[in-house]
Amino acid sequence: MGTPSVLWNVAKKCFTVGVISLTVSDLFASIVPVRGASMSPTFNPKTNSLLDSLSDDRVLVEKLCLRNYKFSHGDVIVFCSPDNHKEKHIKRIVGLPGDWVGTIYDVVHIPEGHCWVEGDNSASSLDSRSFGPVPLGLVKGRVTHILWPPHRVSSIERKTSRNRVSPS
Repeated sequence: MGTPSVLWNVAKKCFTVGVISLTVSDLFASIVPVRGASMSPTFNPKTNSLLDSLSDDRVLVEKLCLRNYKFSHGDVIVFCSPDNHKEKHIKRIVGLPGDWVGTIYDVVHIPEGHCWVEGDNSASSLDSRSFGPVPLGLVKGRVTHILWPPHRVSSIERKTSRNRVSPS
């Protein structure tokens, strides 16, 4: 009769670990795969072959920044697509609320509660140039480190484009 007791103990421990993992993932940090070339060379610098696509970068996304929406120019963020909330995008913040951002055709004022994001590889990036300023409520976290593949483990640098942004 020891078997049901052992199974019950294992089930309780698995459930506890699951709840703790889910809590940490929701409130503090998670690991996210980066697909595509829109943020190359920061992420996925080589995506020419099948082997390269199998080793997509995995990044650490911290979520404490969401408590007060504390972001800076040059931060890389994960956010839900404004067009399809099931899609997640990873882009760099170019403009914050109140900024004026120069695009190819126009100058855009970033409204309160929004940010302007662009991919590092503008030739293959679907970003604010396509769908406009992103509501900060769609942001899921800030990317802080590359965790995979092992030879690329590093922290993420903030890169800013000073000649395209002017504060209000």
